[in-house]
This record gives sequence, C-alpha cells and structure tokens, in this order.
Amino acid sequence: MNRDDPAWLAQEDFEAARSRTEPWLHRTQLLSFRTLGARTGGPVFLKCENLQRTGSFKVRGALNAMAVLDEDERGRGVITVSAGNHAQAVAWAARREGVRAVVVMPAGAARSKAAAAGAYGAEVVVHGSAAAAFGEARRRAEHEGLVFLHPFDSARVVEGHGAVGLEIDEDLDEPAAVVVPVGGGGQIAGVAGALAAAGRLRANGRPGHRVFGVEPEGAPAMRRSLDAGRPMHLESTNTVADGLAAPMAGRLNYRYVAEFVDDVVLVSDKEMFSALRLLLTRAKMVAEPSGAAAVAALMFGRIPLAPGETAVAVLSGGNADPDVLVRALREGAPWSDPAPAADGTAADGPSAAAGREAAAGRPAPRGREAP
Repeated sequence: MNRDDPAWLAQEDFEAARSRTEPWLHRTQLLSFRTLGARTGGPVFLKCENLQRTGSFKVRGALNAMAVLDEDERGRGVITVSAGNHAQAVAWAARREGVRAVVVMPAGAARSKAAAAGAYGAEVVVHGSAAAAFGEARRRAEHEGLVFLHPFDSARVVEGHGAVGLEIDEDLDEPAAVVVPVGGGGQIAGVAGALAAAGRLRANGRPGHRVFGVEPEGAPAMRRSLDAGRPMHLESTNTVADGLAAPMAGRLNYRYVAEFVDDVVLVSDKEMFSALRLLLTRAKMVAEPSGAAAVAALMFGRIPLAPGETAVAVLSGGNADPDVLVRALREGAPWSDPAPAADGTAADGPSAAAGREAAAGRPAPRGREAP
C-alpha cells in the first residue's frame, strides 16, 4: 500500500472519521463466545455491531457521510437506497444533523425496517427490485436536487466503518482472523482499509490480523468480482439475508477487498439460519441473517484458521424480522457440543472477556476466560 497514493485512504482519514462520529455512537462490545471457540479450536469473539445505534454498523458510515456535508448540501437534503439498515442509519443521522432525508427501499424490504426508517424521520419510498431502487434514487436526486448518499461505494462511508476494525485491534492482545459480512463491501473495505493504513494487517512476514469476507450463496457480488478481476453486477439475488443482497460490488470497495482481504467465502441461507439459532439459544444474542453470516462461516469451517488462532465474527446487524427469527428456530440446525475439555468443563455462551481497563474505564477483552 502506497500511503502517498491519493487513491487510498490514509490512517489520518480513518482517525478523522472516528473523531467526527465517536461522540454520538457506541463503542460496541467484544464478547468471547466459548461455545463456538470449542469447535474452531481457538478463541472466538463477537463484535456486537447489532447493539450499535439503529441496530447495525451502518450508522458509522452514514453519520460520517452526513457530517462532512457543506451548508448548501445540507439545505438540499439527502437521498439514499437501502434494504433497511442503511435507510435507518441515514434517517437517524439526518435527524441528528437537521437534514431532510429520503430513503428508497426495494419492494421486498422488511416492513419492520421500512417502519423504523420512517420513525427516525425519513421519507420512505418503496420501489421495485434492489437494482430498480438504485435507479429511482438516482432519478429523484437529479430531479429534486437531493444529495445522493451511496450506501457503500463511498470514501466517506468506508472511512466511517474503519472504526470497527480499529476497535477490534485495540481490544485484542493478539492478531485475529476478522470475519466480516459483505453486501456491497463498505464495511469490509473500512475494516481492512483502516487496519492496513495503521500497519496492523499481516504482510511480508509481519504479524497482524487477517480479514475474511462472507457473502450469501444467493448474492455473491464480491466473490464474482474477485473471480472476474473487476467489480460485477448481479442480474438477481435470492437470499434471506436482505442486508447482504446488494446487486453489485462497489468499485472502491472491490479495490480494498482485492488488495487487503484474504478471501471472500460463501454461506447458504440454511447455514445462516443455523448461526442465528446458535446465537439466540446459546449466546442470547439477537442478530439478523446478514449479521449472523460471519458466525455461519466459522461454524461450518469456511475460514481457514491455524490451530489456536483467534477469530472475530462481526455481528453486523440485529434488525431481525420476527418471522425470520421463527424460521431460524425451526429450520436452523441444532447445535451439537464438542466433547468436554480434559478438565471436565464445557464451553457455553458468550461472556465479557476479562482484561485490562481502557483509559476511559471500559473493560477490554485482553485476557480470556478458561473454556
């Protein structure tokens, strides 16, 4: 990575975004999940972005994008397109900034997410497929003079999401395999980009983190892009994980993934349901299917971990439709515990990992509890 290349965001860009947004957002917890760690053979942590404001990581990028608007742009108002989480994030950020917000959502978006975006103050427009919704948002932006906020293919959005990676790095004592759900690629570009800019990725024999992406089998835009060597559009998507059903990989996001991400793997809807069931019954944690994708990848062996290697699954969102949770409990495979450890103990549930006290008095997961 050439730090002087203006095509790449610098460490200062990620830190500036963090400074702009940190006062208004949660520093989400990193919780140990010994149940899953017993299967992977090493410590597993959950980065709980499902507990972030508006219920997902999306607010980090949306608030940063909103914060850098000039007075003319604020006066014009903003428009975006989203299956739900980005819509809620933009609505919340716009209300905080006193800016008009219009969100265009595909017809298949969860009613609960559309209702939440409206409750945060956005004008909600429901329109066609995901691809058609993008077109409608662009048309309205031009016709009404609104500022189009891209949900993922934007440097300001990527900058905002970088804080997820930086917080993980600060809260761990050792390098980890960081597993990130991928839709259009905004979050994984931010996580990998921020870690790379800070010199915290494994590279050229230097120890550091590795980053992996996870997509649904029914919406593999980034995987196909990597295979083709360029950003690709999908003709259609078919997955229960609406938050990962972007019809294309972002151009900026693709560049970051191709440069800094070890691999992007695929999981099935059934596997995401199984991960949701595990999180509900053993972690006592509510996620949506897209939020559970990273756990699914670890559960079903998609991530090549070294013996004893630490892994972090980013729970990217928790805005789950109740009907989807019922399906997960019915259709997800029940968990089968590994054999008890030699001392007779068994792994169960997440716990706040013990460790050092941060300067602000927050407990950080420096140490790990015995399994």
